[in-house]
This record gives sequence, structure tokens and C-alpha cells, in this order.
Amino acid sequence: MLPHERQEQIRARIQELGHVKISQLSAELGVSEMTIYRDIQPLLQEGWAYKVYGGVALAKQEEGPSLEVEGKCMLCGRSVDSRLAFRLILPDRVETTCCSHCGLLRYHQLNRSDVQVISQDFFSNTTINAQAAWYVLNGIVDVGCCRPQLLCFEQEKIANGFVKGLGGEVLSFTDAIHRVTQAMDGEHGCGCTS
Repeated sequence: MLPHERQEQIRARIQELGHVKISQLSAELGVSEMTIYRDIQPLLQEGWAYKVYGGVALAKQEEGPSLEVEGKCMLCGRSVDSRLAFRLILPDRVETTCCSHCGLLRYHQLNRSDVQVISQDFFSNTTINAQAAWYVLNGIVDVGCCRPQLLCFEQEKIANGFVKGLGGEVLSFTDAIHRVTQAMDGEHGCGCTS
């Protein structure tokens, strides 16, 4: 099968399902995962689709129905745990992700100045301004969500105390975006553990 034929089949599957795993496409089309990654590059570059953990998802179309499924991360499709939820508030909608990892990736993808972001403090479970929050990258506590793992804290001193006892690295909002996007540039997907 020629690359453009695979791309059309990939496009059809993404359109049908909303998002699909690279391993699934590889098995269905009988080619390696690296071949699939090469085949999806044009779809990503034109903005028709975007990378998610282990796969690719259809980008939201302005005129089409919302792809967000209630209770599911709009980026990777995982179930949303309210204690880890990250919300992006846009003028016309609210997008919810399963964790700070996906939330920061989505914030970076949107690249808009009119987005407000809120998250949950990891200890107090209160809603906080995610732009003013502090993030612990890769502590030893495994919350079973996306990688690299980011836990959100309202206060820097609490984040530093967490790191002192349970490892990791404390990052500001801007630094956390940089680190998670940098980590994902070297991988194929958003790092979720689904």
C-alpha cells in the first residue's frame, strides 16, 4: 500500500473514532509504528489532527460537534479524576483534561491569550489558578496518570516540602509547560499510561 493510501485510511479511522492508537493503526494496516508516525506527520502539520499518548486525535473543527466527551480528558481520552482535573476556560467553551500534564500540553497547543486555566491543589483539593501554581515533576508518588507526571500545588513552599520528602522537581507554570512539551517532542504521544 502506498503512503497516500495509508494516510487516507488513517484519516478515515481518525474521523470515525475521534482518536486512535498508533499500535491499532499499525496492526490494521500491517506496517510498523514508525511508518504510521511518518504517515500522520502531514495530518499534524496541517492541524487536522494532533498527537495524544500513543496515538493521534482529530482536531476540533469550528463548525462540527464537540469531540469532548463528558468525564473524559479532551486530549488523551482518559477518565477525569476530579482531584487531578485541569480546566481550560475559553470564551466559548470549557475544556477538561485528566491532569496537569494534558492541561499544559493543551494550553500550549491553543497558544491563545484569552485562555484561563484552573486546577486542583494536590493536597487540599481546592480549585486554584493554574498559572499561579507550582508543579512537581516526577515525584515518587504515582497517581496513575500521564507521564511525565505533574502534580499541582498552590504554594511553592508546600511543593518544595513535597519534593524534599518524596522527590521530584518544583517548576513554575511556564517552566512546567516548557518541560512537558520538551519531553513530548522527543516522544510520540502525550505520555498517558492508558
